[in-house]
Amino acid sequence: MKMERDYSDADLLLFTQKLIAKTNSIQFQITQNKNKAIVFPYSQEHVFQMNVKGYDILAKEIPNFNYSELSAKKSLFSLPLTYMGFGGYLNPFTNEAQVNYLMPMYHSPTTSCHEMAHQMGYASESECNFIGFMASVKNPDLYFKYSGYSFALRYCLANWQIRNKMVYQKLLQTVHPGILKNYEESDRFWKAYETPIEKGFHLFYDRFLKWNQQKDGIESYSKLVNLMVNYYKNKSL
Repeated sequence: MKMERDYSDADLLLFTQKLIAKTNSIQFQITQNKNKAIVFPYSQEHVFQMNVKGYDILAKEIPNFNYSELSAKKSLFSLPLTYMGFGGYLNPFTNEAQVNYLMPMYHSPTTSCHEMAHQMGYASESECNFIGFMASVKNPDLYFKYSGYSFALRYCLANWQIRNKMVYQKLLQTVHPGILKNYEESDRFWKAYETPIEKGFHLFYDRFLKWNQQKDGIESYSKLVNLMVNYYKNKSL
């Protein structure tokens, strides 16, 4: 796609502001109340089926992202996955997208679309994050759009939290409280399952990714911001 990987603070700020406006808009369209958290109305099985629609629309714009055959399921190992801090994985023997069904459901479209991107042959975690985000926001369903935009926004806000805490606080004040309540819901969920096992497994997984030619290891997940900022430089969200 010939996208640049570098960007300036000004580029990131403009993109984050656009992303806040978009996520706020979707949240308000669903709830009609900026203070209300999103309550996701669909089952996991329904999400898998609806994800295909998002991919179909995305493939019309970018043919390389064509998803041909649905093969996804709720993971039987969702509890261990939760303790390890993961939302899903690709089964290497069956090539099925396996999703942690215990996590807050508003994450489900983007997480499962991420694993579906792995099914298509993309190995890079940052690229699968980007493809999963794109497939979610291309979906005509507002709940799927919210999943994608809120996912992307959280990455951008986390980036600002590291880069400039003052800018981070100012941006946070412009995010609808309902969105922040969903983030708090996620934080409570993951913190309830925090154990030393998670840190150990993340270290193992970091090495596993590097062994499999993902030179950035687990840090490759966060490179989503690079891809989004550069892709949307001359495009509307």
